[in-house]
Amino acid sequence: MRAVLLFKVGYFLCVARNGFNWRCVGRSLRATCGVVLVRAPGVVLGCLYLSLMAPAAIAAEWELAGFAAAELRLFPNSTIDAAQNSETVSPAFTLQPELHVQSDSGSDRFVAIPFLKADQDDSRRSHGDLRELYWRRQGDAWALLVGLNRVFWGVAEARHVIDIINQTDQVESPFAEDKLGQGMLNLQYFAAVGTFDAYLLTGFRDRTFPDDDARLRGLLPIDADNPVFEASSRRRHVDWALRWSTAIADWDIGLSHFRGTGREPRLPTSLRADGTAQFVPHYDIIDQTGLDLQFTHDAWIWKLEGFSRRGQGRRFIALAGGFEYTLFNLAGQGYDLGLLAEYLYDDRDAVAPPTRFDDDIFFGFRLALNDAAGTETKGGPILDRHSHAASFSIEAGWRLAERWRLNIEGLAFHRIPARDLLYGLRRDDYLQLQLSRFF
Repeated sequence: MRAVLLFKVGYFLCVARNGFNWRCVGRSLRATCGVVLVRAPGVVLGCLYLSLMAPAAIAAEWELAGFAAAELRLFPNSTIDAAQNSETVSPAFTLQPELHVQSDSGSDRFVAIPFLKADQDDSRRSHGDLRELYWRRQGDAWALLVGLNRVFWGVAEARHVIDIINQTDQVESPFAEDKLGQGMLNLQYFAAVGTFDAYLLTGFRDRTFPDDDARLRGLLPIDADNPVFEASSRRRHVDWALRWSTAIADWDIGLSHFRGTGREPRLPTSLRADGTAQFVPHYDIIDQTGLDLQFTHDAWIWKLEGFSRRGQGRRFIALAGGFEYTLFNLAGQGYDLGLLAEYLYDDRDAVAPPTRFDDDIFFGFRLALNDAAGTETKGGPILDRHSHAASFSIEAGWRLAERWRLNIEGLAFHRIPARDLLYGLRRDDYLQLQLSRFF
């Protein structure tokens, strides 16, 4: 679709401190195009408006797309806690429209991606979010982005070690695949030696957790409504990050540093009024320096990413590294099969947030049939080298018609010992079916 939009270039940012009591923190002198971020209890709302009162007209391309999806999660096993929902079939519905607007010059871009989920059995999974809502101005050697955005850092497959800008939407994915939108000002500078990114991050987002009686909750309920913050300003603490990235011959290199409220909470226990135990999220101020490397040559991709972090007990490091080898046109059928192997290491102590990736090995595959249906599948196990505990994941998807797609996702656990972080999920194997209609 095509439309003519009238707007001046500029922005202002308002943040609500209590409810919907907005407070302006900055404004351009000629701003009629702006971003507003609103902090409401438990959710960040946002809106970006374009003024139709500007004196000049700027032609723009705009596109409305997205998808609606019906989803079923199938749980074959009973729960470990009688207080949890024992339903074996859990339906849900997802709606994610996307609006993209770009000026004819290509210098200005506006993106809005809201997200809505309704789940029959998990009240916390029934929620809304703005995944992206931003304005971006592109110059010759620079770019400026203001609003809510998702930023991905890293190269590894099994664990995204250095990816820290956005908070995890853990009610969507138990293993950190889905991210919440993050309010930010991002300035990019493109130089001969690489790309420099500076981030000013506003409005901390709490990690989402399943409800007390929901599947995939874990060993104990989590008091997500009463988190503890090291920063006295709590969610209003302003974080910052820097990143440099470049490509040299076959190498892709990235260096980053983050300072602010850690996205991973510690989970100390406390007692409820009825005497039962619960976890309480505790968010610390951290410094994290990260590195990511990728070497690509012929059918081989070698990957390494890791960080050094301070602020959660003693300083510790975490690494994920390995390779991917692709067999192209397998057996002359046009199929591409990628074989993956990674080693995962983390030497944090008991004071830091818990992790299951302290000394693990991942083996996986990625198969693309390159057919008209776009059939793809990937998966594999993560094995603990000491306890031999294992988690298996599988994803597959193919197009049923021009605008319809079926996705299957499965997760299973095997031989989980009592001391393992996954012990509370040992009976939460599931198979998820998702039928999506794109528009």
